[in-house]
Amino acid sequence: MSERKARLKNIEVRLISELLKNSRRSDRELAKAIGSSQPTVSRAIKRLEKEGIIKEYTIIPDFRRLGYQIMGVTFIRAPGIEKKEESAALRKAVDELEKKNPYASLIAVNGIGNGKDVMFITLYRSYARYSEAMQMTRSLSNVDTKEMESFLVDLNDENNYRILTLKQVARNVQVFEEALTEENIQREA
Repeated sequence: MSERKARLKNIEVRLISELLKNSRRSDRELAKAIGSSQPTVSRAIKRLEKEGIIKEYTIIPDFRRLGYQIMGVTFIRAPGIEKKEESAALRKAVDELEKKNPYASLIAVNGIGNGKDVMFITLYRSYARYSEAMQMTRSLSNVDTKEMESFLVDLNDENNYRILTLKQVARNVQVFEEALTEENIQREA
């Protein structure tokens, strides 16, 4: 079930962009940054939270300093995943595995490409922990074990360009909204 794109006011888009950059700022600071009043910002935030556009507030730590050495992007083939029952069964099996062996999973999603159906991104404290996780993944009955591929990132590699940040997303949200606003102005002219 897909949700339709929310209709956002320009001020809400600017607010989301600012929150993506730093969600610790007060409503007063955010109002100053977007050129609005504090009550307007407070109301907008409440609406965005209520509508589920803002899902959570969090931090992005330096994963290396928390002891993670590897980030793995793993692609698997899970035949039948497009069926609601199969998807629910796989999700339940993964939940059970994670209760026994917790892993720092950043994202787990269905998708398409390169003959794979599922992608997950997980942080690991060592290569041994990554190997254990792959063994557990192979034990899932819904997974085609011959169709697993991983891309591993050494988090200690000083040449990594951008591990995880939302600043570029914040910039893109504003640029995208500005382009839509410009299109609408041109259509109305």
